[in-house]
Amino acid sequence: MRKLLLLIAAAATLLSAVILIRTMLHTPIPQNGIETAQINVDEGVIAEHLSQAIQIPTISFQSNNDGEIQPFTDFIEWVKQTYPEVNQSMSLQVLGYSMLYKWQGSDTSLQPILLTGHYDVVPVIPGTESQWQHPPFAGEISDGIIWGRGALDDKSAVIAMLEAATLLLQQGYAPTRTVYLSFGHDEEVGGTRGAAAVTQLLADQNVQLSWSLDEGSFVLDGVLPGFNKLVAPINVAEKGSVTLVVAAKGAGGHSSMPPKQTAVGTLAAAITKLENNPVPGGLEGLSLDMFDTISREMAFVPRLLFANRWLFGSLLEDQLSNAPSTNAMLRTTTAATMLTGSVKTNVLAIEATATVNFRVHPRDSVQDVIEHVKFIVADENIDVRPLAGSGFGASAVTDLELAGRGASEVSDKDSAGFRLISQSIKEVYGDVVVTPGLMVAASDSRHYTKVADNAFRFNPMIVTNDDITGFHGTNEKISVANMAQGTRTYMQIIRHGSK
Repeated sequence: MRKLLLLIAAAATLLSAVILIRTMLHTPIPQNGIETAQINVDEGVIAEHLSQAIQIPTISFQSNNDGEIQPFTDFIEWVKQTYPEVNQSMSLQVLGYSMLYKWQGSDTSLQPILLTGHYDVVPVIPGTESQWQHPPFAGEISDGIIWGRGALDDKSAVIAMLEAATLLLQQGYAPTRTVYLSFGHDEEVGGTRGAAAVTQLLADQNVQLSWSLDEGSFVLDGVLPGFNKLVAPINVAEKGSVTLVVAAKGAGGHSSMPPKQTAVGTLAAAITKLENNPVPGGLEGLSLDMFDTISREMAFVPRLLFANRWLFGSLLEDQLSNAPSTNAMLRTTTAATMLTGSVKTNVLAIEATATVNFRVHPRDSVQDVIEHVKFIVADENIDVRPLAGSGFGASAVTDLELAGRGASEVSDKDSAGFRLISQSIKEVYGDVVVTPGLMVAASDSRHYTKVADNAFRFNPMIVTNDDITGFHGTNEKISVANMAQGTRTYMQIIRHGSK
């Protein structure tokens, strides 16, 4: 017994030593002496220009027949008048209502780069206008904050790029590598007329980009639990999307004589099964790259856990799965969003349906998701079918792969483009952790990847938990200082990227 206890004690000591050593070696990746750049910008001018842009209500409605065209024309004319240096020094092509600027470089043997954003915005939810602290399309500037729809998504990026290009032109900067600036008008409804048309134009001209930079993550401040430093995930991929209709059949009839289980009850059980049995995921690939980098900067205990994933992997995945933001990094997500049933209170539904949206992780395909759903809800009274057009323009829903779109390809985090974007962020923000990441929503990048060796997704402005609810929500806003920092970062990205 004594020998056994000694063996157990020795094993425990050895295990503790291994855990501790691995933790002590799990240290931050050294910075390569990047100095903070001193860049003067006029914060007031930048803020005023974003304010003016917000006042032009370039709203993309789900139906093309619901929106007004005039604001898009007004925005294009406003850009021409507000940024004369850009329009004098660059060629402009307008495709539909999307704008493509070409800043010709001196060395045509070099692959061009593309910086892009979109100037269309989502509608304000009817009836919520009074909940805004400032009117959503007034562009009011109050106490150093610019308020309004598009302040974060995504007019801030468009204006910051234009401001950056203007300042560089005023300084006499001339790029060696050609730079494209593309401003989409329909990203919020799939980009099929804007970014897709720009992509086709570039392809027709045999333009193959070295890399593109679109909207994506931000400089996160306090968003990740237990992490106090600024972190800038440059998203190297984005999730796909497929929307399925889960339909339950029932006998129908009068509500006074219901069967043991109605169509609504069958549907409810199916949705509960889907929520309780998500698509399998895990801390690997892009998610692992991101958390491996960030965890090196964490406090001792979480750093210990991440440094010893061989022992604590299941615990980490359970914890990360509990928070919506980190769970979305680990797997294809499941979200029931819409329900239909009977047309009258005392009529039993013959068919009850749920619309369920899945954001497809790079490890999965659309087909994988559909097969998972059918397996989980297996029931003779349940039918699973794709929602027409859920893949942004799917034309043949009988082909399940066309009913959605898979995740993008994963761009190279070791490429020159990623490194120079990272360098630019650090030159402006200083002590910030830059890491590859996964975009859990969608962007126009899925179009540009067809003509780009690598596609990155990142907005160089700070976002806090307080800001997140403004995305497609209420009280969207950005600080004046934040816009200035974004402009400075885009200046550095263009400088480094166009060499």
